[in-house]
Amino acid sequence: MQLTHFTDLGLRVLMYLTHQKRDTPATISEIAQQFEVSRHHLVKVVHFMGQNQWLATTRGKGGGLALALPLHEYRLGDVIQSLEGVTQMIDCADPPCALAGRCQLKGMLDQAQQAFFASLNQYTLADMVASPTGEAIVRLVARSVPAAA
Repeated sequence: MQLTHFTDLGLRVLMYLTHQKRDTPATISEIAQQFEVSRHHLVKVVHFMGQNQWLATTRGKGGGLALALPLHEYRLGDVIQSLEGVTQMIDCADPPCALAGRCQLKGMLDQAQQAFFASLNQYTLADMVASPTGEAIVRLVARSVPAAA
């Protein structure tokens, strides 16, 4: 399984926002620059994450992004499943399958998908930013935040 670019960016945003020692909130432009990705695409990702109440967003001057929940409440499987928009791996009804009702493949794939997300749900955002990732994020954020005067 390969994650979409949308999901990849969503996970990067969450990890980036775990760095709390800042004087100013992180911005979409800052994150886009740090990860060298399209600001326009990142806006869509952040909007989706805000709608899911994963991010607190503030508009206007001095506004920005912050995590809306404690790190341990972001379950990796749930986050990926939501970002991917995954409901089922195959749909036997569209297009209609001649084997529908007499095939075991869908049941096997559904079981594997459930196991995949259950396995990922053993991990949280806190686990994702454990060492050495957390230190790398600190360095990345430090490159973008101007030193206090």
